Amino acid sequence: MPLRVMFQDEARFGRINDPKRCWSPEGTRPTVGKQIIREYTYAYGAVCPRDGGADFLILPVMTAVAMNVFLKEVGQRHEGEFILMIYDGAPCHSSGALDIPENMMVHTLPPYSPELNPVENIWDDMREKFFGNTVFGSMEAVVNKLSEACINYETYPDTARSITAFKWIKDNL
Repeated sequence: MPLRVMFQDEARFGRINDPKRCWSPEGTRPTVGKQIIREYTYAYGAVCPRDGGADFLILPVMTAVAMNVFLKEVGQRHEGEFILMIYDGAPCHSSGALDIPENMMVHTLPPYSPELNPVENIWDDMREKFFGNTVFGSMEAVVNKLSEACINYETYPDTARSITAFKWIKDNL
């Protein structure tokens, strides 16, 4: 059974935005909306830096139950492979609360080390390319845009690989 090494993380997306610098014609000042509405959803993502294969799910909460749904889905998507899932120490990853699929083993990154998880770069890229200076009229609009972004990374593995293939990972896979 081939081994697939994946890094996993979750990110919160919602209706709070932070205006960023943007281009506008010389002599004009861009108008960018801002809103603070405390509604959120969560993207769960796992990426294999070796080939850029990515799996995402959008779930309404960040809990161990939701994490179990995600792990089960990833395990089913990669039935013929054994997955080493590397993730951070988030509370929803507590070992006693997770049902790890049979074709999967999990490993926790050291505490307070987000720079070791390449999926953090996916979230940064996603926020920049899909969510920059956008005001959403509803949570449905947020979920639709998040779905578009997730499908983009799943469809274009070269993009995901270019963002997540850190030298120390490439040298050791």
